[in-house]
Amino acid sequence: MGQIHRWAEIASHVPGLTNFALRAPGVSGIAKSIGGIAQQRRIPRFASPTFRQWHARHAKRGAGERVILWPDTFNNYFRVDTAVAATRLLERLGFRVDIPSRALCCGRPLYDWGWIEQAKALWRKTLNSLRADIEAGVPLIGLEPACTSAFRDELPALFPNDPLARALSKQTRFLSEFLMDRGLEPRLSARGSKALVQFHCHHHAVLDEDAERKLLDGLSLKCDVLNTGCCGMAGSFGFEAEKYQLSLTIAEKGMLPKIRVASRDTLVLANGFSCREQIEQTTGRKTLHLAQLLQAQS
Repeated sequence: MGQIHRWAEIASHVPGLTNFALRAPGVSGIAKSIGGIAQQRRIPRFASPTFRQWHARHAKRGAGERVILWPDTFNNYFRVDTAVAATRLLERLGFRVDIPSRALCCGRPLYDWGWIEQAKALWRKTLNSLRADIEAGVPLIGLEPACTSAFRDELPALFPNDPLARALSKQTRFLSEFLMDRGLEPRLSARGSKALVQFHCHHHAVLDEDAERKLLDGLSLKCDVLNTGCCGMAGSFGFEAEKYQLSLTIAEKGMLPKIRVASRDTLVLANGFSCREQIEQTTGRKTLHLAQLLQAQS
């Protein structure tokens, strides 16, 4: 699971076959056993096309300031709709949205599993690929809290004496942070809607949670932030066979009971890939990323 960026890139060439194999009776069980994944877990579907493929065909609309949207592994290969929504939202706000010219990864899954040197090699590719944009001060916008926090925390920690690393860390903003920095507070057309909001742990710990709270406060939306701690998935933690039950125990003591009793017209907002998987796999409730909410209703 620490090599998810490599497995996902391979699977993206044959997403239909991969999805069939990973969900077919018998084959799915074997694949989970090999990967150390709990049999009760549903392996996320690989998207077709990937976000990078979609972006290559997308007719650019924004003509204003140039920004870089970071196509993290999870929103590039699995939840493409989130990155597409962010692109359309930023373009509607007047920004020209570009992405890195090559597939890159922040390396978080690698150092989560102890492969520090491999992670540092991925970071070096990122720094080299984005050198011109870093030196030009182009903002980099993240959608996945875990990945965005890696830019802000792990990157300068791994390369403390590298000016490019320090600059990129400062230029990286989570979507809600970027919008609030620029004084951009989209409004929703749907008034009176209710929402439950689950913050990712890295959002709590590293990013500016207040920016998202202020943005949500400005919407025509009745938000109830679930201050109940971790969702229990915590990256690959909740997928691991030996940690599956503990993952559920954490979720049941926190967010799940409130989500289960919420009315069907209550939106469930969660930006983290792992949070969204935990919620959807345990309650059957559909989740929305902030980008999807703003793009669809603003």
